[in-house]
Amino acid sequence: MVTRVGPGVRRAEEQWGTVITLDVRDDIDEEVIDGCFDWFRRVDDLFSTWRPDTEIMRIGRGTLLPEDASPEVREVLDLCEQMRLESYGAFDISVGANPDLPARPGRAPLDPSGLVKGWAVAKAGEMLRNAGASSFFVTAGGYLVARGRPQHDEAGGWRVGVQHPWERDRVAAVLSISDRAVATSGRYERGEHIIDPRSGRPAEGLASVTVVGRDLAVADAYATATMVLGPVDGMPWLASRVGYEGMAIGDDRVVTTTAGFDRYRI
Repeated sequence: MVTRVGPGVRRAEEQWGTVITLDVRDDIDEEVIDGCFDWFRRVDDLFSTWRPDTEIMRIGRGTLLPEDASPEVREVLDLCEQMRLESYGAFDISVGANPDLPARPGRAPLDPSGLVKGWAVAKAGEMLRNAGASSFFVTAGGYLVARGRPQHDEAGGWRVGVQHPWERDRVAAVLSISDRAVATSGRYERGEHIIDPRSGRPAEGLASVTVVGRDLAVADAYATATMVLGPVDGMPWLASRVGYEGMAIGDDRVVTTTAGFDRYRI
């Protein structure tokens, strides 16, 4: 669906099992928007764990060497390894190779979905910036990158609602975001899909984690890692990540934030 917003354009399409929305407040060629949605389709062609023919599935089966994969796949694999080391193994895309894990649809030997969607949305933001856009947001499910402001001549940023883990018609917080990215990881939407790579058991203790920072791929990985690290270790670890702030909601409904998170809250 395409909507004109002043000189800009707003467009939403169903992809990745969710709705991806681009809202650009600058005068921009709609071919650029088309290119962004073509990019999202390419990401699915490379990284989907629901199809046997994608490069990430072929690498997981051993029929494609990582060094022979597309540049985008190699970039994501390198970033995932960086996140694995930084999180002391809490973020690990090879957890699906654990033979003790029960088989389930979408579970694969290599699964970078805890980072790749944020990475892909961030890349679409770069495409818009390179085309001259300075005021826009791109969002897909719990992943969002925002640049500039909805109104160029106003001080307020983009308003972002953080989904409430248990009450689907409510938000847990409202943020004002400009030139930042927001990633939310939670157990409320797809059940116990977040696995602790260190134990092979589902992550527990936290219902959702929201991270705000400059790089959406990193924020995405940090949110996943914090979920895995849990209510005791997760937020202290996140608080030590320079340039990133976060909010966690525990299974006990206790809300914990890092020291700088409130500057984004309305």
